[in-house]
Amino acid sequence: MRLIIAEKPSLARAIAEALPGGARREDGALHAGETVVTWCLGHLLEQAPPDAYDPAFKQWRLDHLPILPTRWQLSPRPKAKGQLAVIRKLLKQAGEVVHAGDPDREGQLLVQEVIEYLGWKGPVARLLVSDLNRPAIQRALARLEDNAHYLPLYRAAESRSRADWLYGINLTRAWTLTGRQAGHDGVLSVGRVQTPVLGLVVRRDAEIRDFRPYPFYVLWADLAVTGGQLRAWWQPVEHHRLDDQGRLLERAPAEALAAQLPGAEGKLTSLESRQKRQSAPLPYSLSALQVDAARRFGLSAQAVLDICQRLYERHKLITYPRSDCRYLPEEHLAQARATLASACSQDETLRGWLAGADFALRSKAWDDKKVGAHHALAPTGKPAELERLERAEADVFRLIARNVLAQFYSPLIVREVKAEFTLLGERFRASGQEVLQPGWKPLFTTRDEAPPLPPLTEGEGCRVMACEVEDRETRPPEPFNDASLIKAMMNIARYVDDPEVRRTLREHDGLGTEATRAGIIETLIERGFLVRQKKTLRATRLGTGLIASLPEAASRPERTALWEQRLTAIAERDDDPAPFLASLIEDLHGLLGSADANHLRQAMATAQGEAAAAASRRHGASGKSRRGRSATGRTRRKPRSKA
Repeated sequence: MRLIIAEKPSLARAIAEALPGGARREDGALHAGETVVTWCLGHLLEQAPPDAYDPAFKQWRLDHLPILPTRWQLSPRPKAKGQLAVIRKLLKQAGEVVHAGDPDREGQLLVQEVIEYLGWKGPVARLLVSDLNRPAIQRALARLEDNAHYLPLYRAAESRSRADWLYGINLTRAWTLTGRQAGHDGVLSVGRVQTPVLGLVVRRDAEIRDFRPYPFYVLWADLAVTGGQLRAWWQPVEHHRLDDQGRLLERAPAEALAAQLPGAEGKLTSLESRQKRQSAPLPYSLSALQVDAARRFGLSAQAVLDICQRLYERHKLITYPRSDCRYLPEEHLAQARATLASACSQDETLRGWLAGADFALRSKAWDDKKVGAHHALAPTGKPAELERLERAEADVFRLIARNVLAQFYSPLIVREVKAEFTLLGERFRASGQEVLQPGWKPLFTTRDEAPPLPPLTEGEGCRVMACEVEDRETRPPEPFNDASLIKAMMNIARYVDDPEVRRTLREHDGLGTEATRAGIIETLIERGFLVRQKKTLRATRLGTGLIASLPEAASRPERTALWEQRLTAIAERDDDPAPFLASLIEDLHGLLGSADANHLRQAMATAQGEAAAAASRRHGASGKSRRGRSATGRTRRKPRSKA
């Protein structure tokens, strides 16, 4: 008997349906001829609790820390014992075993740990399924691999699991117990990834809270030129009082110049024209999709993940969604026309996009060298009857299909023009953009682009038709929302000060994984550290106080992002996990030594943050929202005064 162990029941059903003959269900498995397909229910096993190593650890005490297992143990999850018994029985009857976990680090872990926990000693094959449609699964079944090739991926996932246990158990106990000494009655959860994410939000909120706006002034002039009219902006020079971005901090010089400008004549002294060619955005990874769906439809990261799981498992409309890759296998290119024609046939919007596609084109998205265990999200080819889906499901599917269709559109070609005029001895600049070839852009455009400049010739004259001095004010950065926080987690190097670490992280960027980022945000909300206010995410007083009480290294992204880099090295280069865990244990000793009740008491007393009742937080409700603001450097206009 061949036993296939899938990650979840939906995958098991899809595999069974792709096998020859009919499948019958019996005792937690599907039987199809000589093959039996059974399943896990996500993780059937978890790291054993501290008291499994020593009953004394059931009581939380500071003098027990750090708790460091010498021989790691796993325990069945409470609802998993029945399915584990089914798999144990089937393993005793099996002649060969096939691992059919999802094609990622966690998928490799959760099936393999069950196989090893139940004592199977024979060889294991690996089935990699990223598309639940029958033809795709049949192709995957025809090219099974040796699971031994994926042992480094398993060791990386196992190391991640142990690291999270060591970090979370020890620091959560330390800060909770210290919190009790400081008068806080409740668990203060600390995590290897969740706490740096909380730190990002706390520091952004502090920037907003501590921001002190100041006024600055701009002067524009509407100029008549041979080919029409344009608006140019004065460029004050250094002898005026400017900030570090070159903005004028005194109104008087702008007013003085504006008084002389009406009717003044000058000329175009510099003209720069450049043609720009831009390829279509790549197909989506999960995180990139979460960012765009949050911006476009206001969906939370968790909602997008849940929608993608339904589109993949229930509707079979998209390929495996928990992917960190934005490239597609080259072998998919030959079937792309037929796949997309079928997928788009039932929706008017998709049919319109399909009609504009040129399947003779080949974009850089088709690249085997950049495809790992999984590839970018894409339609499977099953006709998408979007009127039968929830609206959000249809919206997300269109985004996924659009980004793949865009690979068969020509590039966007624009001409960018920068012009500099001299008037009364002062420089004025204007810029514009002309679309020469729209290419893929109409599939993405949601707003009007800036108008192009009229035809210009260097040396031609100009005359001032009107001018105005505008009062403006600097503005603080925007608070985080789901889209910007996911993007920050993807591009964590931007939030690192050390240039050496930043350089390293550019190649190994990312805090958390595609599969965990949405859950991290929701966990921080459930634990009362963050609150969702309309579309923004703000730190609560509890979250702010926790970050203030921790050593800075525990709440910053450098350390945990570098750990992800080490885990990648274990998975991809088969590095030894032992030095990674030894380094973590060394860090733990230092962090535990900084737990201090007086410091925590003071941090909680002085913390500022958004107040919300715990019950409201748990249900995703929020208090009154502060008004959202734009990014640093953008401005608020004050009432205009004409010169």
